[in-house]
Formats: sequence, C-alpha cells, structure tokens
Amino acid sequence: MVSINDEKLKQIKDEVLMCKSCELYKDRNGDEFQPVIGEGNHEANIMFIGEAPGMQEAKTGRPFCGRAGQILSELLLSAGIKREDVYIANLLKCRPPANRDPLPDEIMVCTHFVEKQIEIIKPKVICPLGRYSMKFLMEKFGLSDKVDGISKIHGQMFECQNDFKGIVIIPFYHPAVVAYNPPMKKTLLNDFKILEKFK
Repeated sequence: MVSINDEKLKQIKDEVLMCKSCELYKDRNGDEFQPVIGEGNHEANIMFIGEAPGMQEAKTGRPFCGRAGQILSELLLSAGIKREDVYIANLLKCRPPANRDPLPDEIMVCTHFVEKQIEIIKPKVICPLGRYSMKFLMEKFGLSDKVDGISKIHGQMFECQNDFKGIVIIPFYHPAVVAYNPPMKKTLLNDFKILEKFK
C-alpha cells in the first residue's frame, strides 16, 4: 500500500531527475551515473545525512553502498538497528567530479531537496555524517552557536529549539574515516551507542 509519504518522496525524486540548478547534473546519464535521492524507511525515527554521492553511489543510485556504506551498516547493527529502519540521504543528490567536497553554491541550490525529505519523514533524530552536513544541519536547526570541529562534537546530542523543538541532532564522523584510519572504528562504535535509545 502506497502511503502519502511514499507519494511525496516520489515527487522529490521526479524533481531531482529534472533538476539542472548546478553543473553537476551534466555528469548524469541514466546508464552510467545517476542522482542518489535517498533510501530507507519513509517514516523513520532516525535519518542519516551524508555529504554527496561517491562513484559507487552514482553508479547504483543508492546512498552509502560502497565501503563507507558497509561500515555504516556495521555501525547500525552494533546499536541494534537495521539499515532498512532508518532513512539515508545526502546534502547533494549528484556526484561531484572525482569525489571532491561539495562547493558552497552546490549546497545552496541542492539542499532544499533534503529539507523537504526531512519535513516529510519527520525523524526524531538527524545524524549528519561529516563536517559539511554537520555545519549545514546545525545552522538550519538554529544551533549555529554549537557548531565546532567534528572532532570536538561527534557523538553529542543537540536539541533543536524554536520551530524544530523535539528534533535531536547527533553529528558523527563520516564512516569513510574508518577505511583510511581503522582505529577510528572504535570511536564510531562508541558514538553509535547513543542511538540505541531512539530505535
């Protein structure tokens, strides 16, 4: 049975497929590279927001499906959470060339899609993965004064104020950090324990 959320999220997908607001759309071509809209439970309590799709993600249209995705799935299981019970998206829907960092103007024109996804899904917890999504989301949710380096605030809970009261932001290191710095896995496993209370 198709829910209202399913229909609304399908509408966002259609809008992304038509979008030409920045130059990144030029690398899409259905066969090889496609936008990565997001996937998971459309009524999830927990939502993860990364920065931008990588090569593997752009090839499959699925977020976090490469090495970082395997690590994310392991981290979720360590907290007793199934991947299909959360929703996973990115700030940018299209892959930046050579997996470079998102540019400010790309973030500015693309993030209205993820903002709509948040409004539709209404998660209790939003987990930015990495510093770009952390900065964007904390500023959006009225927590600009709490923004600091990811190494200082990872794994901490920040309760949103004003219109967004009731939503909790918990920034995490991007799972890719484990791929090139394996000892970091222990830090992430420890940080993810905080999610046990929200599943």
